[in-house]
Amino acid sequence: MALFTVFGNPISHSLSPQIHLAFAKQVGVELNYTRSLTSVSRFRRAVAQFFREGGAGANVTVPFKEEAYELVTHVTARAKQAGAVNTLVPLGYGQLLGDNTDGIGLVRDLTQNLKQAIAQRDIVLLGAGGAARGVVGPLLAEGPRQLIIANRTLEKANAIVEVFNHRTLVAARLNEVVIPSGALVINATSASLAHQTVAVAAEQLGQAGAVYDMMYGAEPTVFMQQARQAGVAKISDGLGMLVEQAGVAFRLWHEGAELNTQAVLGELRAQQKAR
Repeated sequence: MALFTVFGNPISHSLSPQIHLAFAKQVGVELNYTRSLTSVSRFRRAVAQFFREGGAGANVTVPFKEEAYELVTHVTARAKQAGAVNTLVPLGYGQLLGDNTDGIGLVRDLTQNLKQAIAQRDIVLLGAGGAARGVVGPLLAEGPRQLIIANRTLEKANAIVEVFNHRTLVAARLNEVVIPSGALVINATSASLAHQTVAVAAEQLGQAGAVYDMMYGAEPTVFMQQARQAGVAKISDGLGMLVEQAGVAFRLWHEGAELNTQAVLGELRAQQKAR
């Protein structure tokens, strides 16, 4: 039976095993998918041991995505753009391909599941850390009117603008950002993880046509509550992004797999409501 895992710290909360087992059931594949808790000092050895013992593929989550990028021998174009890796594919002879499926997962959730347009629309991305950089490339590929990177420190936002060097990119300070009417606002900060609000003015947030938090939980995140209080009608969390990026990773390991990601997302939503 093929063995897969997800490396992270913490990792006990991860829904990846449930999601990948659901995909496997859809396509009639038997596999074992585990959670692997490790540390920064042991990450490289843990990955090497996993694949040495026959691992067929792995996912990587916080805080090891940048470390995984440095570890692999080959990277996809989107992983290179992101500067981070969340999916590992063994190529044989000790070689590993690193990919980043986060951005394409976000785009698929927004456009296919939520029916939110990106093309020729104003997009505001809150945050300029690894989570933000990981989705900029796929967002730009959709052709937005402009993509504003709003961060607490302008320097980090400018750094992303310089890396991608795209005419539609604009940097702004988080507490000074002007949100265009009807814009799609995406939260890529870690504020929801820390149960904190995002330092964006309520009157600006209220201009958004839709708000998306890349985080998720059994209850609406703090940022989702913040958006609702600001008067935004269309508000979504990042559970769909998690499922969609997992679907892209699953297809990397199982070429040609036809997946119903919406069915898996529906199952997870039902479980959330039952809690």
